[in-house]
Amino acid sequence: MQSTQAMQRALTLSEKGYGLTYPNPIVGAVITNPAGEVIGEGFHQRFTSVDHAEVVAIKSSTQPLKGSTIYVTLEPCNHVGATPACTSAIIDSEFARVVIATEDPHAIASGGIQTLRDAGIDVEVGLLAPDIEFSNRSWLHKIATGRPRMIWKLAISHDNKIAQGDGSPRWISCEQSRADVQVLRSQSDAILIGTGTALADNPHLIPRVEGLLRNPDRIVVGTRELPENHNLFDKSAQTTFIKSNNLEEIISEISSHGYNQVLLECGPTLGNALLKAGYIDELVIYQSPEILGEDGIDAFLDLDFELIKQDQIGVDTKSHYFIKKVGG
Repeated sequence: MQSTQAMQRALTLSEKGYGLTYPNPIVGAVITNPAGEVIGEGFHQRFTSVDHAEVVAIKSSTQPLKGSTIYVTLEPCNHVGATPACTSAIIDSEFARVVIATEDPHAIASGGIQTLRDAGIDVEVGLLAPDIEFSNRSWLHKIATGRPRMIWKLAISHDNKIAQGDGSPRWISCEQSRADVQVLRSQSDAILIGTGTALADNPHLIPRVEGLLRNPDRIVVGTRELPENHNLFDKSAQTTFIKSNNLEEIISEISSHGYNQVLLECGPTLGNALLKAGYIDELVIYQSPEILGEDGIDAFLDLDFELIKQDQIGVDTKSHYFIKKVGG
């Protein structure tokens, strides 16, 4: 296997950890023997094992590791925390070469590259770095800003309306889009709604994904009280009620949990307030061909978005945007 193929495999493995690693990053690792054959691989998933990706891959190896190469999406940790340092496991296994996509920006865990080089191991850094930084962008964003990456998911009509004029709940997106949302939910650490959405829809917010290892936490924002028999009070996921309309207090509470990625499924009032304040980083929009007309409720403010990707899902168009700057 070529180096690029091995790192691409490590990237694919790392993404299996979405929703399973916070407050840690997603990480994948692949081991090849001197002939280039894969002899071990793994990824980090905190909710099933304390082992980091490198150690999972080492333990899975089918051959002796001396003289082998390990490909890792993130610089191996260099400190003792809940687990021993991954650099120690790599050195003890007598790898000849370590290929790392991105350096670890975390002050406590960094330094692994130099430690490995000091041990006489050949270390290469930067292979597929842009792809892997995009994949791990939520954790990198959290380390840089101190808060999780916030993604607002909306279903809107062809004329950019988020709901009927009276605000009554109804499906706007098609069945295939609603299935795609379940995957997006499962990849998030928490799902946020406002009390208005909670009262109108009585949502469960549990991803309908087969084999899911954990349900994302639920966050409900607002001062209105909910009936005790609402779905959000069940035991299927941890639910945090933030009884405040102060955006800074809300973000501070959310950030205290260590989430990497929070998915917003709120309505336009809360969503636009967070958007205008600069707290939303991405938009995922499912746009249907349906027309709701002048009485429909407008979806969002006129902001400057950067289109990242666009796909056709059933009759809907799914668009993924980064927020370039805040307007208003």
